Amino acid sequence: MEKIKVGIIGTGNIGTDLLIKIIRSPFLECGMFAGRNPDSKGISIAKSKGIPYSFDSINAIEKDPSCCEIVFDATSANVHLYNEPILRRLNKFIIDLTPAKISKMCVPVINMEECMEEPAVNLITCGGQATIPIAYAISSIHPDTKYIEIVASIASKSAGSGTRNNIDEFTQTTKDALSQFTGIEKTKAIIVLNPAEPPIIMRNTVYAVVDNPNMDLIYSRVHEIAKKIRKYVPGYRIVLGPIYENNRVTTSIEVVGLGDYLPEYSGNLDIITCAAIEIAEEYAKRKFMSK
Repeated sequence: MEKIKVGIIGTGNIGTDLLIKIIRSPFLECGMFAGRNPDSKGISIAKSKGIPYSFDSINAIEKDPSCCEIVFDATSANVHLYNEPILRRLNKFIIDLTPAKISKMCVPVINMEECMEEPAVNLITCGGQATIPIAYAISSIHPDTKYIEIVASIASKSAGSGTRNNIDEFTQTTKDALSQFTGIEKTKAIIVLNPAEPPIIMRNTVYAVVDNPNMDLIYSRVHEIAKKIRKYVPGYRIVLGPIYENNRVTTSIEVVGLGDYLPEYSGNLDIITCAAIEIAEEYAKRKFMSK
């Protein structure tokens, strides 16, 4: 089967996890794996699989634009601000896995159709991918929701330098996305890096202040959207609720990773790379159908 060639910028944890998922994809093929660290474990994997690689980051794609049609940016928010104009000029379909928030924010289960019409999409944050669908489900029933707060707790070991360097961008971007997707003005996002041993599984909690909530409908809608997410993030599941107490609706979600490159407790990385692959494969399917 013909495959769409993709490029990955960033050879750290997220980039390497993407690489492994792409290797087994029936629709995608990695045409360039580029970063700046010659000692990256990801580079070793690319070498062993015969995948083209470079230590010249985005310059590698700029020098050989034919190497890919889709580009995943798994660098950092600041670096993506530099990369995106170049990739747009090269007419690449851009999937931004940083919290840079300069292109259309995408949560596949909510707005995939709209995103296929864009030249670039942003995947918000791992916490955003996990919690925004739940907040969206609640607000779709109760647009009069007064306040939404999310808390994303991840294992400290699963937070690489990219995550740690983007904590401020993580919280602000997630907060902004919560408001955008729900229409609720008052929102808040919190991230917790938990150093517990053994490392904890990613756990996310969504709190919504709602007067007289229709809990039967909320429960049904939340579990329906969680089922849809599991089609591309198999380790996603509701572990609490939704329940109503103390004048708020509470829902907790756990995300267990597939264990492709990192341990299963790194669900925070898995959910965003799974979302990225879902978008890229949808792009590829439409490209094949148009031929």
